[in-house]
Amino acid sequence: MPHANTPNPQADSRADERAPCPTLALACALIARPSVTPDDAGCLELIAARLRALGFACERIDLGGVSNLWARRGSDAPLLCFAGHTDVVPPGPLEAWKTPPFEPTIVDGVLYGRGAADMKSSLAAFVTAIERFVAACPSHGGSIALLLTSDEEGIATHGTVKVVEALAARGERLDYCIVGEPTSVERLGDTIKNGRRGSLSGNLRIKGRQGHVAYPHLALNPIHALAPALAELAAMRWDEGNEFFPPTTWQVSNIHAGTGANNVIPALCELMFNFRFGSVSSPDSLKARCCEVLERHGLDHEIDWHLSGKPFITGRGKLVAALSGAIKETLDVDTELSTTGGTSDGRFIADICAEVVEFGPINASIHQINECIEVSAIEPLAQIYERTLHALLAA
Repeated sequence: MPHANTPNPQADSRADERAPCPTLALACALIARPSVTPDDAGCLELIAARLRALGFACERIDLGGVSNLWARRGSDAPLLCFAGHTDVVPPGPLEAWKTPPFEPTIVDGVLYGRGAADMKSSLAAFVTAIERFVAACPSHGGSIALLLTSDEEGIATHGTVKVVEALAARGERLDYCIVGEPTSVERLGDTIKNGRRGSLSGNLRIKGRQGHVAYPHLALNPIHALAPALAELAAMRWDEGNEFFPPTTWQVSNIHAGTGANNVIPALCELMFNFRFGSVSSPDSLKARCCEVLERHGLDHEIDWHLSGKPFITGRGKLVAALSGAIKETLDVDTELSTTGGTSDGRFIADICAEVVEFGPINASIHQINECIEVSAIEPLAQIYERTLHALLAA
């Protein structure tokens, strides 16, 4: 397919400045870098070069093959941080894409490319919004920061969580943080995520005794033993939720047993499950209730637990007011607050920041073949971030 009217995928910052829409040009330059997690592919340096020109002190905190950037302009409070990730999920089968996933291409007013919505357009909008704000308010109040990682789409063990730990160790705290995740549902600006549910996973092993299916009295089938407890767990009402979060859910994601033969009772049944929970229940209370059911059914079992994120919530404070006001002024959209969806790096940032929200493009195509964003949404996204800066930091 010809790439007519396509921004140069190798565009550098100088080309970005010459382009009619600097935000679009920078988004394309980032998409052209195949930063499949945890590879940054040079995205952070491209951004850091723009920030240094604005007087940002840029610090790399790279660990375990993961690239992290902490950039800050100013030393006073309040500190407004923009957070996000340069890494993207793998593109999948290349032949299924309309256009090559790492060749940003505009077709009928839509920009296609891996990371277009999640979240390289947001990163570009961060940068151009800050550039315009600093040009208008060079002596602005407070401070501006960016916290960027290449380890959000992967296992997320050496990315934002490590930067947060480093900042906490030296006493740095954030007052406000906007995470550029794609939160909009039907139109840009209709949804802000002001919190996320926690995620608690378990790998459960039910032990039995292997034997011949014709002699079940000489064996113990762990699948049969688990079934009543599984039915009880699936039917349990874990809590009633609250004004911020829906009720906790418990879902089985994988179950496996057997040797592959149809005449052998297995010795082991393995099951993977996950809780998504709000602030009503704690990880410890969920673990205890789950184990009580298993023990009451007399199951010989082991569980490996993994807490990948605690719930966090930001009420209607200054950040929500500033961001929702900027959306209204830019798009005339009344935004809604939501805590739905999976986890994000906001769960780590909330440990050092009182007000954390997520806001970005429409999320309908994220992680899919032919990921895309409407070109007409890119510049308004930058304008919203810029107006939020003015609302919170303009002197």
